[in-house]
Amino acid sequence: MRHIVSSLRQHSLLLHRRRKFSATAPAKQSRNEDPEPQSAPITLLYNNLLKICLQECKNLQSRRVFDEMPQRAARAVKACKTIHLQSLKLGFASQGHLGNSIVDLYAKCGDMVSAEKAFFWLENKDSIAWNSIILMYSRNGLLENVVEAFGSMWNSGVWPNQFSYAIVLSACARLVEVEIGKQVHCSVVKTGFEFDSFTEGSLIDMYAKCGYLIDARRIFDGAVEPDNVSWTAMISAYIQVGLPQKAMEVFEEMQERGCVPDQVASVTIINACVGLGRLDAARQLFTQITSPNVVAWNVMISGHAKGGKEVEAIQFFQDMIKASIRPTRSTLGSVLSAVASVANLSFGLQVHALAVKQGLESNVYVGSSLINMYAKCQKMEAASEIFNSLGEKNEVLWNALLAGYAQNGSACKVVKLFRSMRLSSFETDEYTYTSILSACACLEDVEMGRQLHSIIIKNKFASNLFVGNALIDMYAKCGALGDARRQFDKMLMRDHISWNAIIVGYVQDEEEEEAFIMFHKMTLERIIPDEACLASVLSACANIHDLNKGKQVHSLLVKYGLESGLFAGSSLVDMYCKCGNITSASEVFFCLPDRSVVSTNALISGYAQTNINYAVRLFQNMLVEGLRPSEVTFASILDACSDQAYMLGRQLHSFILKLGFSYDDEFLAISLIGMYYNSRKLEDASFLFSEFTKLNSPVLWTAMISGNIQNDCGEEALIGYQKMRKFNVMPDQATFASALKACSTLASMQDGRKIHSLIFHTGFDMDELTSSSLIDMYAKCGDVKCSVQVFSEMVSKKDIISWNSMIVGFAKNGFAEDALKVFEEMKRESVKPDDITFLGVLTACSHAGMVSEGRQIFKDMTSLYDVRPRADHCACMVDLLGRWGNLKEAEEFIERLDFELDAMIWSAYLGACKLHGDDIRGQKAAEKLIELEPQNSSSYILLSNIYAASGNWGGVNFLRKEMKERGVRKPPGCSWIIVGQKTNMFVAGDKFHPCAGEIHALLKDLTALMKDEGYFADIGSVMDGSVN
Repeated sequence: MRHIVSSLRQHSLLLHRRRKFSATAPAKQSRNEDPEPQSAPITLLYNNLLKICLQECKNLQSRRVFDEMPQRAARAVKACKTIHLQSLKLGFASQGHLGNSIVDLYAKCGDMVSAEKAFFWLENKDSIAWNSIILMYSRNGLLENVVEAFGSMWNSGVWPNQFSYAIVLSACARLVEVEIGKQVHCSVVKTGFEFDSFTEGSLIDMYAKCGYLIDARRIFDGAVEPDNVSWTAMISAYIQVGLPQKAMEVFEEMQERGCVPDQVASVTIINACVGLGRLDAARQLFTQITSPNVVAWNVMISGHAKGGKEVEAIQFFQDMIKASIRPTRSTLGSVLSAVASVANLSFGLQVHALAVKQGLESNVYVGSSLINMYAKCQKMEAASEIFNSLGEKNEVLWNALLAGYAQNGSACKVVKLFRSMRLSSFETDEYTYTSILSACACLEDVEMGRQLHSIIIKNKFASNLFVGNALIDMYAKCGALGDARRQFDKMLMRDHISWNAIIVGYVQDEEEEEAFIMFHKMTLERIIPDEACLASVLSACANIHDLNKGKQVHSLLVKYGLESGLFAGSSLVDMYCKCGNITSASEVFFCLPDRSVVSTNALISGYAQTNINYAVRLFQNMLVEGLRPSEVTFASILDACSDQAYMLGRQLHSFILKLGFSYDDEFLAISLIGMYYNSRKLEDASFLFSEFTKLNSPVLWTAMISGNIQNDCGEEALIGYQKMRKFNVMPDQATFASALKACSTLASMQDGRKIHSLIFHTGFDMDELTSSSLIDMYAKCGDVKCSVQVFSEMVSKKDIISWNSMIVGFAKNGFAEDALKVFEEMKRESVKPDDITFLGVLTACSHAGMVSEGRQIFKDMTSLYDVRPRADHCACMVDLLGRWGNLKEAEEFIERLDFELDAMIWSAYLGACKLHGDDIRGQKAAEKLIELEPQNSSSYILLSNIYAASGNWGGVNFLRKEMKERGVRKPPGCSWIIVGQKTNMFVAGDKFHPCAGEIHALLKDLTALMKDEGYFADIGSVMDGSVN
């Protein structure tokens, strides 16, 4: 630029001297001679200088997309103003080509004010000047000004040319102003440009973008010999309105009529192929282009990236670089999107380096793509650095970083960044709201979500489809299904994502029936479910073990060609496993084209529940195939490792450590400690728990507490709960449920009430699981009144567990009629009874002697509710019949059972025989029981008591001898009381108690008092101690 200004000054000085000489020199011309055109050389000089400035501006504009104009552009404008100033001084600024060039240069440099002023002072405004002004308005997005300037041009008597029409028709298309476009069309006809190929293309483009495809096609068909411009315009028109197949037909017609497509047409049709998903055809057309430009490369890279062919997109980018084609911001954005999808960090770093080298890293589009790439590669520190390094930030960058944190589960950072964004006065849009709503869902903070919902309504984004879907998802994940359903019903427009969100919400909340209803409604609205939707429905089938529905969903997957999908295949395997159909699960698994860790884990979990050896074999095959086991893999096998597979569990523990897995992973830590508790290795479990470094999670403490409970160590479980509180770890629903179960086993109502108090103060009294555990604890501690109070105060919908807890509580405390009343109320509330419900009701009938009611309820189990009786149901029925004197009917009931009888049924029958003193039936039952459990002392004792009651002392002595020979010992009786905060346990025959002397002395005194009062020992129960 400096040489332009310097040259201008030199020529200006020369002109000044020349004029001075001309003023003093004598006149040599005659009147008939023309005067020397002294201004012509100078005007030509200025025009040349302006051309240099103009070329510089064009070069700058080719590099200036979203970035600010560099300093060189400012120097170009300065040079332009210098030329303009000198030409004004010399009186040439408003004349002919020089004036047009000044206007054009100002327009192309983006100085609208100067361009308008220069245009205003032009003496003769021709079509070139008008085109410069109109084009300037168009480039700056002032489309109304384009139309207005075109009208002024027409009114001033200057006829537009094909370039004028192209600009104004483009503005009409962008404004979707077809009526103005039609008026321009009339002008085109009037001025004779209707057969100009350039104008024809512009008209086709305008009508197509305004939705008047018939008019566009009529113009195209009216062309005598359509050239490449018209063909390309028609192809583009079909692509723009979403008809890529029609575009392909036009392209084929173009080739049939012998018109060789140029690069623009080829790129356009490649775009159509990409839109149709025909990437093979796009690649074939691309190879036919002799020297593809950057636009062609961009279409191929973008098309493959969006079409799920990320590896091919990256390969195209590498080939483009090898071909020495300079990438644009669009190129980098597309390839970074592909890199993000496959999380290829190493290549992403190379693209980042190239962006820096090309000076594009500060571009907003490239910067947001880099943030997205680093976020998908789980490198949020790098993404944050990119964000902070960019000087000028806009909404796109903020949204990119917000989405990155949301995708990586950093919900708190999303909230913090959202607040910073609002304080920085940036406008929020649908992308902002979807990210922050995702954070609310992750935090399960429904109150924050409701506040955001209010802001969304205020900012008029409530009708936005993406935001509406995010609101449904947020409410569903926060457990507010009522709000989610209301949001769903309010939406005027719903897509498959809307349906997926509400269906997934119902499945996660274990409202499977509602999920099925919504899925049925979705199909009625003819919305084709995608893989994610069908996988969610499969999860619902798996949760309720509904194999028939699962098979129907499997058929839909086959119908839509989705059964081989990674997500769908894994869900199918999981569904069949949970429904007990391992054979079908195996068939689906081995038919999958790509077996992933997820699908393998699903089958391992299924095998582990039925045959641990198959699970281990599949685990070994997984290692052979090169799949790295995940935490879920180990957890699935470890859950099946109990006493018999303890050594396998130990080996897996060693392998886990060898692979470098950390105890910090909660899922894995719980599975390990669970394996030791399942194997009854309490010391090993306790030692492993002490190895955990992060004890701030309630999940680990809950695993330890529940592990002690399942090993009948209620006192140790309560001690663990108290330690947890000392570590300031807040219990959750599962922790409270486990601690309350420990109170139930110890009948420690005092500890239970303390836990209840904490539950109330922490707000967990509204939780269904916690309320059910409270009902159960109070009932087992004998305080049925408190159980009823907790049950009646439940605000949330009572689930099957709550109803069962109340029924069983009444039944075990002798309130049979109340248990049956609750059962009837439960049915009125349309809660379907399950196996636990019937067990509680049958127990109530047995205790109260309601034989006829019990018979009917047992019959209804299978006929009305499709609940197959288990051994414990049958044992309860035998107890009901036998306890109330129907021993023959109980015997016939046992004989009719079509499965192998276990000890529970014979024990109930033997107890009834003892109660009614039936030696013959009792001996038969005892023999069966001893055969099943030869080391269980209870069967010997029950039969011995029957013999003793009938005076058969020979039978008693025989049983004593038999027990002695077999080494069977009766476990000593045990009881405990709580004094203050200390549990005192008493065992029959225990001589090691600290107060043993005092206890035995007091018992001796009590025995003497009992005899004085006339009480005597019951010789019907003779085995009151251990058999030696």
